[in-house]
Amino acid sequence: MRPLAVLRRGLMSPSGVVRIAAARAADARALGALARHRGVALVHSNTSVTLGGAAAARRARVPHVWHVREIYRDVPARALALHRRLLASADALPCVSSATRDELGLPRARVLHDGLATAPGRADRARARAALGLDEDAFVVALLGRISPWKGQDVLARALAEPALAARGAVGVIAGSAWRDEPEREDELRRLRTRLRLGDRLRIVGFRRDPENVFGAADVVVVPSTRPDPLPNAALEAGAAGCCVVASAHGGLTEIVSEGVTGRLVPPGDHRMLAAALAALADDPEQRRRLGEAAAQDIPHRFAPARLLDSLQALYDDLLGARNRSR
Repeated sequence: MRPLAVLRRGLMSPSGVVRIAAARAADARALGALARHRGVALVHSNTSVTLGGAAAARRARVPHVWHVREIYRDVPARALALHRRLLASADALPCVSSATRDELGLPRARVLHDGLATAPGRADRARARAALGLDEDAFVVALLGRISPWKGQDVLARALAEPALAARGAVGVIAGSAWRDEPEREDELRRLRTRLRLGDRLRIVGFRRDPENVFGAADVVVVPSTRPDPLPNAALEAGAAGCCVVASAHGGLTEIVSEGVTGRLVPPGDHRMLAAALAALADDPEQRRRLGEAAAQDIPHRFAPARLLDSLQALYDDLLGARNRSR
C-alpha cells in the first residue's frame, strides 16, 4: 500500500504547482513500477484523485485514460494552463458532463456521464419527518451535501428569509457537514441563521447515514450551487428517489434537470428567484408530484451504471485494439 497525492483546488496556485510536480514524480515512479510488475494493460486515473497516472502509463508503455471530474473556475491561469497540458497528454479524456468538457476546451475530450452510484429510496413521509423532528404540515426544503462556500447553503438560508417563504413557514433542512479542516463553515452558516432570524426554520442536522429519511421528509430538494458543479450526486440521487428538485441553471445540473419537465432551474446565487420557485411549488403539490415522478423515470435510465460500464469498456477496447494494431 502507498498513499497517493491528491489533486485539490487548494493546490491550484503557484506554490501548489511545485508541490504537484514533486508529488507527481514520486507517484509516477511507484505506479510505473507497480504497472510493469503486474502487467497492467491500461492506466485509468481521475482529476480529483491521483497525480502520477500519466507518467506511470508512459513508464509502463500503456495507454492512459484521464477521467475529468472537475470544473476549474477561479484558479490561477498559469496553474490551469499547466493542468490542461497534463490532461492533453492522455490517450483518452472522458468528462463527466458536457459542462466539464466545454470548460476544459480540449478537442479530444468526450462526454461520459457517471452512473448513479446508489439506488436511493424515499422513506414514508410521516416516519421520515418523525425521525428528523419535523412538523407533518410544514413545507420542507432539503439540501444534502458538504457545507462549503459554493454549495449554496447560504443561498437557501437567504431564500427562507424572503417574505414569500417566511409567510408559509417554510423549513430548510441542511444535511451535511464541512471538511474537518474547515469547521468555520458551519459556524458561518449558524451565524447567518441568527442574523436572518430563521431560528428553527433552518435545521442544520449534520451528515446523515439515512438519506432516505431526508428525501422522504422533503417536499423539495434544492441544489443551489453558486459555482458550476460537474455532475453532482445530490441532484442525481434526489431525482432518482422521486423528489422534486430545484437546481442552479449551470454546470452539469442542466444535464440532470430539465426545466419544467423533471425539475426546476433557477439562476445561480439568486436567492430571490429560488424563493419564488419554492413558493410556487409550496402552493402546487401536484406539480411537485409530477416533476418528482418524471425525474424518477428519467434519471435511473439516463445515468444507469450499466451504460457507464458499457461505454468505458468500449473506450478500453478502442484504445487497446489501436495499440495492438500498431505493434
